[in-house]
Amino acid sequence: MTIIGKRVLLVEDEAGLVLTLTDRLKNEGYRVTHAGDGAQGERLAKEGKFDVILLDVMLPQKSGFDVIRDLRQQGITTPTLMLTARGQVNEKVVGLKLGADDYLTKPFEMLELLARIESLLRRPAYAAAPVATPESYEFGDFVLNFKTMEVTKNRKALELSAREFQLLRYFVEHRGVALSRETILNNVWGYDSMPATRTIDTHVTWLRQKLEDNPKFPKYILTVHGFGYKFVA
Repeated sequence: MTIIGKRVLLVEDEAGLVLTLTDRLKNEGYRVTHAGDGAQGERLAKEGKFDVILLDVMLPQKSGFDVIRDLRQQGITTPTLMLTARGQVNEKVVGLKLGADDYLTKPFEMLELLARIESLLRRPAYAAAPVATPESYEFGDFVLNFKTMEVTKNRKALELSAREFQLLRYFVEHRGVALSRETILNNVWGYDSMPATRTIDTHVTWLRQKLEDNPKFPKYILTVHGFGYKFVA
């Protein structure tokens, strides 16, 4: 894919890593903007139009977790790859639930980082729903507001992570269609490096717990056995 001119926001406070990443990314044709702390990174992410964000977790002033949470709550959907020295599964789950698109543990190979960036850049934009209304969609007692990224049930707000909202939106946009796990992963996450079954099934379980009257017998997000899922509403 053509990457010349793609803009990368690097939010990292480790000077040596900043120098290494900046030089390599520029050599690959990216335009790199650097922020040395979480507060500055969040401000730049809001002000600039970046194609991808590389976000460290352990940052001065504001952690990467807080940054990605606040960006997603404010409707900033720029693909984001979190970088961290932590390798525990629970840390990865936190980042993904808050809205991160991918996760890479330090130390990492530069070729893997570049591959993951390219995968994020292949993620389709969520500009407009192909079959839903431009700003909202209603089903059952629920209303999805695509503009504010909010879901309400009987006019009461539901707490959905940015990823859960994106997944639900994708289901709504393709309601009635049997979607494979791989298709969902590639179109909602924008990459295929994570185990599809675990990733998709976990997020579907979370959505069902929030949307279904009886998650064990769902009426909206149906399982297509041996294949994936279908949204019916």
